[in-house]
Amino acid sequence: MALYEKKESFDDEVIIEMASNYRSMLKAVGEDPQREGLIKTPERAAKALAVLTSGMGVDPAEILKGALFTEPSNEMVLVRDIEVYSLCEHHLLPFFGKAHVAYIPDGKIVGLSKIPRVVDAFSRRLQVQERLTEQVRDCIQNTLGAKGVAVVIEARHLCMQMRGVEKQNTITTTSAFTGAFLNDPKTRKEFMQLAIGSSYGRS
Repeated sequence: MALYEKKESFDDEVIIEMASNYRSMLKAVGEDPQREGLIKTPERAAKALAVLTSGMGVDPAEILKGALFTEPSNEMVLVRDIEVYSLCEHHLLPFFGKAHVAYIPDGKIVGLSKIPRVVDAFSRRLQVQERLTEQVRDCIQNTLGAKGVAVVIEARHLCMQMRGVEKQNTITTTSAFTGAFLNDPKTRKEFMQLAIGSSYGRS
C-alpha cells in the first residue's frame, strides 16, 4: 500500500530568496543557522509563508463562478464554523477562529463547498480581520447578486496573546452585512442566533 504524500508546488527562486532572509533573521536574533536543529529551518519557514499567503494568486470570485446554479429558492443559506487561519499584517503573527457566512439567494445559489474556499482565498493573505470580513461579504454579494449577505468572524490573535497586552482569552468578533441582513432586524437576528448561538439578543 502506497503511503499518503501531500504534494505542494513552490516557486524555487522565491523560496531561495525568502530562505536567505530567514537565515539572516536567525543570525540577527543570536542563533546559529548552521546548528543541527536550524539547518533546514529557513527553507521550511519560507515554504510555510508561501502556503500561508497563497491566496494572493487566487481570484475568489472565480471560485464562486465555477459552481453557480439557477434556483428559485429565497431562504437563508448558512455555512457556519468555517475554520479561519490568517496572518496579521501588522506583526506577521497568526490569527485564527471561525467564520459564519450566510446569503439569501435571488435566483442563483452556489455550491456549498465554494464558500469555505472563498474564506480560505481571502484569509491566506496578510490580513486584518476587519478587511477579511468585508472582502468575503463583498465577493459573495457581487458575484451572486444575493438579496443579502452576512459574515461574522470570531478569532483569537496571537499578537494580543503572545505579546503586547498578553490577554489569553480575548476573542475579536467582526461582522459585515448587506441587503436584507442590513435592513431587516429580524433577518439579522435570525442569522446571529443560528450562527453564534441562541443567547444572542437576550437582555
